[in-house]
Amino acid sequence: MSRPLNRRVSGWIWPLVIPLVTGLAFTLTWSSPAGADASRAGIGDAIDTILADPLLKGGAAGVVVADADSGAVLYRHRPDDRLMPASNTKLFTSAAAMGLLGPDHRFRTDVLTDGARRGHTLRGDLYLRGTGDPTMLAGDYDRLAKGVADAGITKVSGRLIADDTRFDAQRVGRSWAADDESSYYAAQISALTLAPDTDYDAGSVIVEVTPGAAAGDRPKVTVTPPNAYVRIDNRATTGSGGLTIERQHGSNTITVSGALPAGAATAKEWVSVWAPTGYATSVFADALERHGVRVAGPTRLGRAAPADARTLASHRSMPLKDLLIPFMKLSNNIHAEALTKAIGYETAGRGTWDAGLAAIADWLKKQDVDTGAVRQVDGSGLSRMDNIAAGRLTELLLSVRDEPWYADWYASLPVACAPDRFVGGTLRSRMCSTPAAGNARGKTGSLTGASALSGYVTDADGRELVYSVVLNNYLAPSVKNLEDAIVVTLATSGAGHAEAVRPRAVRDDATGATAATADAGRECSWSKPHRC
Repeated sequence: MSRPLNRRVSGWIWPLVIPLVTGLAFTLTWSSPAGADASRAGIGDAIDTILADPLLKGGAAGVVVADADSGAVLYRHRPDDRLMPASNTKLFTSAAAMGLLGPDHRFRTDVLTDGARRGHTLRGDLYLRGTGDPTMLAGDYDRLAKGVADAGITKVSGRLIADDTRFDAQRVGRSWAADDESSYYAAQISALTLAPDTDYDAGSVIVEVTPGAAAGDRPKVTVTPPNAYVRIDNRATTGSGGLTIERQHGSNTITVSGALPAGAATAKEWVSVWAPTGYATSVFADALERHGVRVAGPTRLGRAAPADARTLASHRSMPLKDLLIPFMKLSNNIHAEALTKAIGYETAGRGTWDAGLAAIADWLKKQDVDTGAVRQVDGSGLSRMDNIAAGRLTELLLSVRDEPWYADWYASLPVACAPDRFVGGTLRSRMCSTPAAGNARGKTGSLTGASALSGYVTDADGRELVYSVVLNNYLAPSVKNLEDAIVVTLATSGAGHAEAVRPRAVRDDATGATAATADAGRECSWSKPHRC
């Protein structure tokens, strides 16, 4: 059902003097919209006031607010301006995945062979085939290895071959920043990968550094999961000066340098690996050995299993409706890209970004989203080439309410001030002690100079509203307090009553203090081990 966005028409204009958070004053002009709901015309005045904040001076903003049930637009500010949406891109990707793959879609990881058994010896090759599961853990590979051993196989005369051919060989998204290469949130994409934790940060390892007992001692460095695929170059010492943990370009050597004071807590860093297919296969090979299965031949990567290969062991992921929780609550980029390529394979037989994005665009068009006015080059929004207007995000938020899987998708959105990180997610420390707490749901987005928040909130009269706020090109460290002020204003408003809520600093969950630099150019959930 089409829900056209109504044009915002300027009404009267007058000067107003209001106090800033700092106690100073400034003069601004604002306009009141003649929208579809005149009783809530004051919403426009209130949001205009917030957008006039000096934090946005010289920047760009797109904002749309609509009635969720009728689709009537209550406010729009530059709704068609294409801006960098950052992780709000995941709204498109996640909804299209539910629509095209289905809420019960599961990834499979199989161990196969085309060889013949002779006693306990398998004469032939052993294949490890992935389909893009970003939730595979070391324990899952261990269970696959046990399945081979339980089949009575103790020796493989051939090779261990990794089949990651479900996806193409393009490992990183278009125009991803080079200085993010070793960051776990920009890990390489493969149909065979491995996560070190139950946040399912696929394609990465956790490096932990424990200081020595005295100054000058060499710190202890451990890697999770244990593996021989990455190499630690430990140049650090126990002392003062700060610690650096970084993977060298094009390799799996992780250099630990600098110093960690004696008695300090163990430092942890999540680091991406180079070529995750080899990483996953190495961990699986170690598991085979632990279970008494010896592979005589070398390991080979990137070769397809024969069509007639039979399955020895298999693992199925959680269904997509459950995977949406870590994906959306924690804004997991790797999940978004794995799903994009999986969509490409399911719809066009090609596990590529191009095929997946084309299918997403086609699906969005059927949802009354004007995809001709959208540029989406990845699934996650990590690329600064993504351009999506607030109006297009609103179109999606309105249309998906009619989908049979909407309840599961809605549940995956972060909830303002909900303390459980798998409920509150990237909003868990925002809008606390306001009418939006436990009420507003939304997808956050953060890149340097780009911030967004789009979702749903119930106003003071019990009416559900859809909102999208996309802010770009600001120089302030963070504008999240302006997003929050808009959403809290909506939660506080009602028929005939709307008053701008004064922006406040975003609360830092770790210290309990206020922090003006909370987004720091990336999603708060990407700053591990600190959790927003």
